[in-house]
Amino acid sequence: MKQIRTLFILLLNLHMGFSQTGNTKKEDALLLGEIDKNVLTTTPYNTWFSKNYNDYLVNKSIVKRIKTDLKDYQITVFMGSWCKDSKREVPRFCKLLDAANFPQKQLKVIAVDKTPDAYKQSPGGEEKGLNIHRVPNFIFYKDGKEVNRIVEFPKETFERDVLRITSGEPYIPNYHAVIRLHDLLKSKSIDNLKLEAPLLVVELAEYVKGSRELNTYGYTLLTSNQIDKALYVFDLNSKIFPYKHSVYDSLGEAHFKAKNYDQALKSYYKSLSINPNNENAKNMIEKILRPNTM
Repeated sequence: MKQIRTLFILLLNLHMGFSQTGNTKKEDALLLGEIDKNVLTTTPYNTWFSKNYNDYLVNKSIVKRIKTDLKDYQITVFMGSWCKDSKREVPRFCKLLDAANFPQKQLKVIAVDKTPDAYKQSPGGEEKGLNIHRVPNFIFYKDGKEVNRIVEFPKETFERDVLRITSGEPYIPNYHAVIRLHDLLKSKSIDNLKLEAPLLVVELAEYVKGSRELNTYGYTLLTSNQIDKALYVFDLNSKIFPYKHSVYDSLGEAHFKAKNYDQALKSYYKSLSINPNNENAKNMIEKILRPNTM
């Protein structure tokens, strides 16, 4: 009888570890897919969720102004249970929604992956076509159409940003360069965009927030096998930041994935010329020059 009871407890523990909403694995605290917001209040996620939720002071006067209009929206939140920005901002956003009595049925929370082969992707593919290059990403829908979004963190506060969105005031999210480029890639061919590259370099250079902004976007394209678009973004980034070795390293990786080995070598050599200590570039050059190692 004691052996049967022990076996039952063991099986129950295994079940609890693997059957959480969103394919949760307790041992590594990685959430994946659509989740119930309430799972964030359970172990092990409550260690960061509860603290950041309780520490956030909601601006009640602004909440009163947005409370009614906010209920006309559906909100989808993309987050990473592994992401420090998500751990900080998602609890704050949830506290705002609770203060505004936002209907939970109108909130969808999607947890994305962090692995190289599924970078910022969900097992259900909910992120496809939505330009989820940064998390957390808070998307506001009205009548089934995206109205606006808050990317990674609010520009002022969540209350003031949401007020701007729900009142129809002009609101430009963070990482506007990526949003601009994403729209262009949806509406124009790569060949046409290559002709516009010199003008785009000048335009984007004015408000891009460092080389990582487009680099991160490029990797979301690369890991979703949109290789031509990724190559264009990495190449554009190298023209905006020609002194950064990392942009050529990323461009080399995209060429390597596309099997453009000559172009990959050129990019890696350029990266090495800027940073002779770039071990990844050295290893990739050796890998390309010695095909038997690939």
